[in-house]
Amino acid sequence: MIHTIKKTITAISLVVFGSAFLYNCEPDADTLGEQLFLDGAAQGKEEAFPVIAYNINNHDTIRTDASKLTYGVLGAFNEGQFGMQKASYLTQVKLSTYDPDFGTNAAVDSVVLVIKPRYASDSVTTNTVDDNYTYTTAADGAVNAKKVVNTYPALKFGRAKKSLTLKVHQVETFLKSASDTVKSNQPYDISNELGSKVFNGNVSSVAITKDDGGAALFTSSTPGIRIPLDKDFFQTKIIAKKDQPELQDVSNFIRYFKGLRVSVVESDGYLFQFSPNDMEMIMYYKYDKTENGTTTRPQTSYSFVLGSGNAHIGQYQYARGGSASASAGYNNVNGDPKLFVQAMGGNSIGIKIPETTITKLKDKVSQEKVGIISAKVRIYLDPTWKDTKYTKPTEFTLLRRYVDPSKSEPTKIRTNFTNDLLKLSAAPGYSIVKAYDMDKEKPYYDFIVTQSIKEMIEPEAKPSTDKTETKYFKIDLGRFETNSDGTSLAGYKFTSTSYNTGRAVFIGTEATNPNRVQLMVTYGKK
Repeated sequence: MIHTIKKTITAISLVVFGSAFLYNCEPDADTLGEQLFLDGAAQGKEEAFPVIAYNINNHDTIRTDASKLTYGVLGAFNEGQFGMQKASYLTQVKLSTYDPDFGTNAAVDSVVLVIKPRYASDSVTTNTVDDNYTYTTAADGAVNAKKVVNTYPALKFGRAKKSLTLKVHQVETFLKSASDTVKSNQPYDISNELGSKVFNGNVSSVAITKDDGGAALFTSSTPGIRIPLDKDFFQTKIIAKKDQPELQDVSNFIRYFKGLRVSVVESDGYLFQFSPNDMEMIMYYKYDKTENGTTTRPQTSYSFVLGSGNAHIGQYQYARGGSASASAGYNNVNGDPKLFVQAMGGNSIGIKIPETTITKLKDKVSQEKVGIISAKVRIYLDPTWKDTKYTKPTEFTLLRRYVDPSKSEPTKIRTNFTNDLLKLSAAPGYSIVKAYDMDKEKPYYDFIVTQSIKEMIEPEAKPSTDKTETKYFKIDLGRFETNSDGTSLAGYKFTSTSYNTGRAVFIGTEATNPNRVQLMVTYGKK
């Protein structure tokens, strides 16, 4: 449970945490571990200090507009710790060309909505559906071919073996623009059911190859769920409006055809993620084509735009009655015995470093002349969650919550990255959290707060321009998003929490429990 201190210091010696010792002994970063341990000249010790851990109530709501949804979520899941969670998705629809010409006597054959879930690419099942398939090409006509279907399981959280019934409805509420701020519990008016599909949890791709030589004739794009939509609706809503104002510009169209909502019928099963920008809606139709006095009716297609630039919204519902989390405490003074953390609007975890702990550390520094080497908040999974078969969380965000007395509202709680992350995110091997013993009896996580703790107790560690007090931390499920270059963080408000499907129960502030949340500080003394 307590790790070898020398290994801890060796890892920490790769990065700079500010001043290395409180009495201003500042070795080079790459020799910090050596100065502490070589030739027995130093001693390292890890000691636990009390903290206050509590639930933060987010009232089951979170921002889920397009700027927050790298992935959308669909599905429903019901279990005893957190109750029922259901996720629907709304998207604006735009035309790929305005004032389109569908030709003479155009008639819709079919319309399909394609949703592309995240899937396990290394778990493929290949089936030869038709060894004697005939594929027609414009150049060669009918070609003897083979049709092969590759099937993959979608990545899910919940009861993976269940099926879900997906429903598509027309939205009657104007969705405005992609830049508007939207909360996950906002209601919307819906009308016509446009289509449905029973999703068995798997997605497929198709490959058609020529018998003679094996050349590829057709390969489908990313595996997806194809939901057939009502062709008569699109005949009336789209084809019949040719040359009408409704189809002539984007402003008119998004008020005429406001959007689609995809939801699930069931209240239990699983949640899965998909890429909003990769959704497709394709209308297949025939029209009269006259050449050299002969009229034919070729089939063609028209693709609508559902991707980037459209309003995308996650809509989440919760029913927590009878669940353990329904009676969760929110005591930020004395702490809560159990911590229920859930993304997509559920609880966050608050960590407060009490004044008594800060005083103990300051006394240790001044009286025993020690130097802080590392500090981490250690948090154990609760046995009730450890024993479930649900995936343990692997992504967390850690933010500092602080009071800045220089501001006009000096008592207001503010939020930002921890200074650990701001200073060390580019350092090799740095991570804000590390998991231990996940397959053992007492799995736990360590959240790295070394720089933050040093700044609380060590005046020379605090930047001269930083007048804040960092005594509170906030933990959420999810990860920090990066900018488009993939190398820098987008900002502390940009995380995957809006669409992370995980949840977990942790042991909180229980005075008699040896696995309660604690601050683990490693310090050295010469």
